Amino acid sequence: MEAQEYAVGLDIGTTKIVAMIGRKNEYGKLEILGVGKSKSLGVHRGVVNNITQTITSIQQAVQQAETVSGIKIENVTVGIAGQHIRSLQHSDYITRQDSESVINETDIANLCNQVHKLVMLPGEEIIHVLPQEYKIDGQSDVQEPCGMYGGRLEANFHVVVGQIASIRNIGRCIKSAGLELKNLTLEPLASADAVLGSDEKEAGVALIDIGGGTTDLAIFKDGIIRHTAVIPQGGNIITEDIKAGCSIIEKQAELLKTKFGSAWPGENKDNEIVSIPGLRGREPKEITLKNLSKIIHSRVVEILESVFMEIKNYGFDQPKKQLIAGIVLTGGGSQLKHIKQLTEYVTGMPTRIGYPNEHLAGDSDKENTSPIFATAVGLVMKGLQELEVIEEEEEIIEEVAPIVQQVQPESITEVEEEEVPQPKEKSQKKPSNNFFSNWVKSVKEFIDNAE
Repeated sequence: MEAQEYAVGLDIGTTKIVAMIGRKNEYGKLEILGVGKSKSLGVHRGVVNNITQTITSIQQAVQQAETVSGIKIENVTVGIAGQHIRSLQHSDYITRQDSESVINETDIANLCNQVHKLVMLPGEEIIHVLPQEYKIDGQSDVQEPCGMYGGRLEANFHVVVGQIASIRNIGRCIKSAGLELKNLTLEPLASADAVLGSDEKEAGVALIDIGGGTTDLAIFKDGIIRHTAVIPQGGNIITEDIKAGCSIIEKQAELLKTKFGSAWPGENKDNEIVSIPGLRGREPKEITLKNLSKIIHSRVVEILESVFMEIKNYGFDQPKKQLIAGIVLTGGGSQLKHIKQLTEYVTGMPTRIGYPNEHLAGDSDKENTSPIFATAVGLVMKGLQELEVIEEEEEIIEEVAPIVQQVQPESITEVEEEEVPQPKEKSQKKPSNNFFSNWVKSVKEFIDNAE
């Protein structure tokens, strides 16, 4: 199998690390070739705090995926999240020298490059620059400026920022695990690609990805990303509450949460009791499911209120910013019993659980369609999109090469007068070597030089 046929997504989470290999089948659907999963050691709230343990966990997940698929993994598309991530809105413009020529990708690239030069707080770096609406010579609400005429090109941007040290620590882990960092993607954006439909993004939707250490939020409206946030609370903090409230060990608390836990305490009767084995011959401990649900309920409400505050900050109550499609829950935390009903109660917005099965092939393993793998599926999709762009560029080069060969050095003056055939229209597509790709290269160079 050629390397270009498949992509690998690596989801470095607080509780687990997932390596997923996938390719597109003949119907354009994502076919999962192999999945590797390992316990995440050395990551706290989405941030690497132990390089050695994280490298070991990455290697275990990658080796498992390689064994299942029979494919040697060389490069990966990695998701980035963590409590250091923040976002901001920014407007910028450029004045074009020739307003009589049409606006092309180069003009948009120059505008985005200008935003990349923004001065951030010490120790911070821009991860994503995501254009929203464009404005040309005062004409607002332009969705696609390419091909239009104008002198002043202006745009609103959603800028995602993260800590340089945290980003480079991830790069160091990938490099030390014997892999090549192909691309970095904000995890909420990857999850959104996996579980949201284009109609939901158009109508307005808030994606809430409840992970082990963090809860990620991404808001879409009119098909455009409008707001992102990372809340430093997730499923692990619920487990900690159960551990402290019931005086049991962490392993037992996690098992209680997943097997018997509920976010809605009203459904449990007082006489429903679960017995926990005692440690080293001690008496078993009896815990009522009602008390367990009360502990879970309190913490989940706190997490949901923090997320809802971010949704309020976006201004969802304004007529133009209404989220008609409501909320989509995904991630491991979305599997908690009755969390959908509690979310609707806290926010007053319609809610559904997001499964990454819309883009997967019909014969996919049921386990791979779990919300737990939403981010990993999204990262594989990002990797495949990058491959498609590279293939298109190679096709364009092949089309242009014969034209270049026909132009001999001695006949250059004659050719200047003639009309040189142009490559096909798809050459106007945005090149894969965008600013974010350049930024990834700079991270790689930094890691290489550090050695």
